[in-house]
Amino acid sequence: MNNMNILFKFNDNLLLVKHNNHQRLITKNLKPGNQLYGENIKMINNSEYRTWDPFRSKMSAAILNSNKNLVNSGDNILYLGASTGTTVSHLSDIVGSTGLIYGIEVAHRVASKFIEKVVKIRNNVIPIIIDARYPEKYVNIFDKVDIVYCDIAQQDQTFIAIKNCLKYLKVNGYLILVIKARSIDVTKNPKDIFKQEIKKLKDNNFKIMEEINLEPFDRDHMIVYAVNNLSNKAV
Repeated sequence: MNNMNILFKFNDNLLLVKHNNHQRLITKNLKPGNQLYGENIKMINNSEYRTWDPFRSKMSAAILNSNKNLVNSGDNILYLGASTGTTVSHLSDIVGSTGLIYGIEVAHRVASKFIEKVVKIRNNVIPIIIDARYPEKYVNIFDKVDIVYCDIAQQDQTFIAIKNCLKYLKVNGYLILVIKARSIDVTKNPKDIFKQEIKKLKDNNFKIMEEINLEPFDRDHMIVYAVNNLSNKAV
């Protein structure tokens, strides 16, 4: 990556740059020399950074579209739907050695790739191979987290996220919810589904901070960034 200019510094581990007339996010590689999915590498001030592809990561798309940093160094994150770990690896870069990510994944074949390519390399990622519908069965989490990130393709994805927040999210912590309209109901207008799912959050004492449409990177997807005002209200 040549001819790259730094446009904005979200923090030491996340930069917005311009390269070949395109804006891109790059994260400071927690494990220099390691690449997960063929991402480009760039050295800046003797530190190695990885490009964060918004077409492969909804979180990258959300930050580009909102121009806001949603995760900070030292954050502890409960990640629902870790898959093979593309987004988890970049969040691992951002939270750094003082942060921690619990990656929930139910599909064993996918989880094995996640463990091999991410968990074995990054000391700040802990895998939990289980269905996110059953947060009471997680055995590795002993404290509240700063962020619950939910990226699962289920009709009841919002209630699954809320249930996890009730058990593990700090008061005034943040929920980052990926609403996948077509996974909820293919017959409805995505805009109506977004409103419907956001109402569920409000009904469960979440304050909506931002609604981020993910186009042009993902169609019929939205990320909702909400702060937790939960007491002990059940979903």
